[in-house]
Amino acid sequence: MRDIALIIFLALTIPLAFRRPVYGVLLWTWMSLMTPHRLTYGFAFDQPFAMIIAIVTLIGWASTSDPKRFPVRGPMILLALFIFWISLGFPFSMYRDDSYEMWTKVLKIQLMTFAVVALVMERKQIIWLVWVMAVSLGFYGVKGGWFTLRSGGGDKVWGPVGSFIEGNNELALALLMTIPLMWYLFEMTSDKRIRVGLVGAMLLTGMAALGTQSRGALLGFAAMVVTFWWYSKRKAALGLGLLATVPFMIAFMPDSWGLRMNTILEYDKDQSATGRINAWWNAFNLANDHPIFGGGFEIYNEEVFARYAPNPGDVHAAHSIYFQVLGEHGWIAFSIFMLMCLATWNTAVWLRKNTTPDGPERWAYHLGAMSQVSFAAFAVGGAFLSLAYFDLPYFLMATLVAARAIITESREKARDPAQVTVAENPEQPLSAGLTR
Repeated sequence: MRDIALIIFLALTIPLAFRRPVYGVLLWTWMSLMTPHRLTYGFAFDQPFAMIIAIVTLIGWASTSDPKRFPVRGPMILLALFIFWISLGFPFSMYRDDSYEMWTKVLKIQLMTFAVVALVMERKQIIWLVWVMAVSLGFYGVKGGWFTLRSGGGDKVWGPVGSFIEGNNELALALLMTIPLMWYLFEMTSDKRIRVGLVGAMLLTGMAALGTQSRGALLGFAAMVVTFWWYSKRKAALGLGLLATVPFMIAFMPDSWGLRMNTILEYDKDQSATGRINAWWNAFNLANDHPIFGGGFEIYNEEVFARYAPNPGDVHAAHSIYFQVLGEHGWIAFSIFMLMCLATWNTAVWLRKNTTPDGPERWAYHLGAMSQVSFAAFAVGGAFLSLAYFDLPYFLMATLVAARAIITESREKARDPAQVTVAENPEQPLSAGLTR
């Protein structure tokens, strides 16, 4: 039944991606983040729906008369350079045949990341995109939070099979990045029912993140909360709210959860933690031996660890976005990746510094602030997880670049009032009853 329902839904919506390619971007984002086909049990499970949506969207983009633009900004330039470099190094991969699938997967994700920047032209489309991101991952947050409450936190929360966030650790980081997006929508919404629903979703998503029993998530959670409080304009109220909810959420978890979290302080005695450190050394030593292009995507095997790891028998994935990029693509790609992260952060800073929290451009101000909160969780939690190519950070990066382009273009047009249309007027409400 789920397979049939998904097929019918896509049959009705994919044609919209051809007529209005921006709808294709929204549909792709939903398919990539939520991976609804992984919730089916039949023929739809392995179908390349995302590829079909991407092809239809790009054909529609090329054939329609919709406005087209591509803002040349630092994050997108660095992303293009990053993709170029890892593609240039692909033929030199240690295990080229095994790396092909991941290489093509990364290319497809990044191609649509550029499509986000090119096709999202209005502030209402920015908010649509944030809604899609928040709902896609919030589904697992609400579902996982309820599961955690029902089980008393005794069972781990897992993500959808066959996705980037299948593992409990990966899911936890994705959920932490989603909570600030929910808060952004809370700020943008005036409907009290929606606001109450978003508050409930944030609380359940936080419970789900804790319910994954991920130690890296706990550190990411701390980074998110601190950054959240720092950028809040209502520090006292938010601080009291956090003091009232966070300790309760942690106290709800069973003793086994507390014992597992305490191993963070005794990492040298924990097998999982020492395995991560072993994998980091493996990536570092491999990058020093292959500094230009690294070893390629599939380097986590006994042969590679025998050559580069301090403990050859303890084979692990990279367990860090930083060491993942370093080991797989070398020092040059790592430098580009770090500069791209910095440029993305600076784009969020630009939105906060060049807009106001209460004016007509408040949508951009809060987007910049909440994106910083989201990226703080990614930067800290990602230090312990192999999620360097996960879709959400790149979609969020593209959203920030698109938002800056919209602000810049609207101000340029404002200097010539004859160019300002009703749809572009910053005072025009997004939709009745939905936003302030």
